[in-house]
Amino acid sequence: MSPEDAVQGVTLVQQERFCFEIRFGTGGPVWLGDESPPLGQGKGPTPAQLLVAAVSSCLADALYFALHKFNPDLEGALRAEGQAGIGRNPAGRLRVLEIRVALHLPQAAERYAHLDRTLGQFEEFCTVGRSVAQGIPVRMTVVDAAGAVLKAV
Repeated sequence: MSPEDAVQGVTLVQQERFCFEIRFGTGGPVWLGDESPPLGQGKGPTPAQLLVAAVSSCLADALYFALHKFNPDLEGALRAEGQAGIGRNPAGRLRVLEIRVALHLPQAAERYAHLDRTLGQFEEFCTVGRSVAQGIPVRMTVVDAAGAVLKAV
């Protein structure tokens, strides 16, 4: 199997009502996923939060990779904040209507080499974000440490 054909698997086992134990095929800690009250007990992230975490993590990974390519001595921690806009579709069913992600650089823009190039292309390398964006709008901003908005889509 080539890397392009890699399968990323998870196994879920119901613990009670809407609470599921989540095991990742790559190992690591076991998570609990649960719905918020009144359906569940809020013992873990909701499916919508997991979706937002996946998109936010992928965008942050892609940005870090692109920044690090031209700035191998990066200092500070990149931070991502994600939110899901949830509402009803025309049939009255709850859906994730959009995902918003804010990426915060740890330094001011002038500290980064080739930042325009990096910002112009990094999200194209985000497998999850680009896949999800085919069905759900993904709004993203990149902000530097001085609070300047460097990109907004």
